[in-house]
Amino acid sequence: MMLLKGARVIDPQVGIDGVMDVLVDGGVIAEVSEAVDAPEGCEVVDCAGKVLVPGLVDMHVHFRDPGFEYKEDIASGVRAATHGGFTDVATMPNTDPVTDTGTAVRYQIDRGADAGLTRVHPIGALTRGEDGESLAEIGDMVMEGACGFSDDGHGVQSAGMMRTCMEYVSQFDRAVIAHCEDESLTANGVVNEGRASTRLGMFGWPALGEELEVMRDIELCRLTGCPLHVAHISTARSLDLVRAAKAEGLPVTCEVTPHHLFLTEENITDSYNTNLKVNPPLRTRDDAEALVAGLADGSIDCVVSDHAPHAAHEKDCEFEIAYFGTVGLETTLPLMLTYLVDRGTITWQRLVEVLAVAPRRILRLEPVAVEAGSAADLTLIDPEAAVTVTTEYFESKSKNSAFLGLHLKGAASDVVIGGKRVLEAGLVR
Repeated sequence: MMLLKGARVIDPQVGIDGVMDVLVDGGVIAEVSEAVDAPEGCEVVDCAGKVLVPGLVDMHVHFRDPGFEYKEDIASGVRAATHGGFTDVATMPNTDPVTDTGTAVRYQIDRGADAGLTRVHPIGALTRGEDGESLAEIGDMVMEGACGFSDDGHGVQSAGMMRTCMEYVSQFDRAVIAHCEDESLTANGVVNEGRASTRLGMFGWPALGEELEVMRDIELCRLTGCPLHVAHISTARSLDLVRAAKAEGLPVTCEVTPHHLFLTEENITDSYNTNLKVNPPLRTRDDAEALVAGLADGSIDCVVSDHAPHAAHEKDCEFEIAYFGTVGLETTLPLMLTYLVDRGTITWQRLVEVLAVAPRRILRLEPVAVEAGSAADLTLIDPEAAVTVTTEYFESKSKNSAFLGLHLKGAASDVVIGGKRVLEAGLVR
């Protein structure tokens, strides 16, 4: 048994925001009240000054296993996730081989279970090999535990193929997670088309390359009735399209990354920092401000890291040939606390919604709440913790962070999964 004593408990699902004691017994929350007496032999954790919330979920990560374990494997990925405060993550399927069968889904779940830290929920591929040409084994993957479907890393280029995917997935109560990119418009692009591409003398990646597929996939959602989740939204116009679809009552949701909230094309200077080369690219200041506003007003459903680890040699090269992506599992929460919660842009309640409640709903995971009878999957946050983003800070194998050098305020101090404390005082057990 474990008694988490004196934390500020915040959970908008059950209307709690106050100093409480939380008793955990056998992997389940046994009691939540203002004063709980510790049973004999119970471990008591002093949580004064800290904030206790339902376990955080990152529904968009890349663990590179199988095929690219030199960048990240499942064991190192879940260590990074635990360090970042997450009880659950959803892994994207662009591995080698691609996660497009039930066997491949089961491999990731079992590897995650063996690690005994953050839980792994695989997202299966929509098409075989993510080639965009033939349907993957959707039903087989659902039976083995796939929580959603995506060809992340590529947009499904054929509207006809995407329609087939959505019609099929709609039978299994899962969402299609769309990487919206029209490659006929984005080919060779490495930075946002406009001032950045002109100033830096590099091929541009137009906002329209995203927005056309957002528009197309919303129309396919209307046609098929399949739940659509737009991945890593990056432009104001894309957000407007999602808002309009929601206003119609279509089953459309979307996510945003911290790097698209807090960085813009202006951050890419003539130092050509390749950690700022991401997919989709960093956009304009107006786009970033629109995304922050959309997160605050509820138009954007959740925040994801799009954790994309790469080895040093894949980033320490010319900008044009460097790999796309930044690691993010261990900086998402500190960035959100520093730049949004601490400044009053969003409330603690909204933070819980976008990092814990909405991801579980979108992925059809079991709800977790800070109430008696719920699974004891909890994240304890120290809002005063000082975080300096250095390569030594990361548990991830890869260190390619777009936020290296920043000083942030607030981080997870403890993580409880199934009643077991796997992060203690900021250290992975």
